[in-house]
Amino acid sequence: QVQLAESGGGLVQAGGSRRLSCAASGRTINNYNMGWFRQAPGKEREVVAAISWSGTNTYIADSVKGRFTISRDNAKNTVYLQMNNLKPEDTAVYYCHAGGFLSSTSYVPSLGYWGQGTQVTVSS
Repeated sequence: QVQLAESGGGLVQAGGSRRLSCAASGRTINNYNMGWFRQAPGKEREVVAAISWSGTNTYIADSVKGRFTISRDNAKNTVYLQMNNLKPEDTAVYYCHAGGFLSSTSYVPSLGYWGQGTQVTVSS
């Protein structure tokens, strides 16, 4: 079993930056593709970024391309989401996922593990 714990959320002004962390415990995530999702009130959960197990390949959703980056530190069993130039529409609960299927155009969380989420609120 893998337990995922997101952190780094909070209130930030529009144009600001925030870095989210997803720390894994229970077992190593070095062999897992990892993804970040978000869910705003009244909307479906959507993928924003994903990274391959090696860190070589990444996927960034069009809605955040040029503003968000994903990275991982396998030695720390942690994945990061750097969010820059935040907008009010980025307000959501952000979730980390381990073990999905990654392609050049998507990340599908078919099986695997979810974290509990961290709230990011961007004020205008």
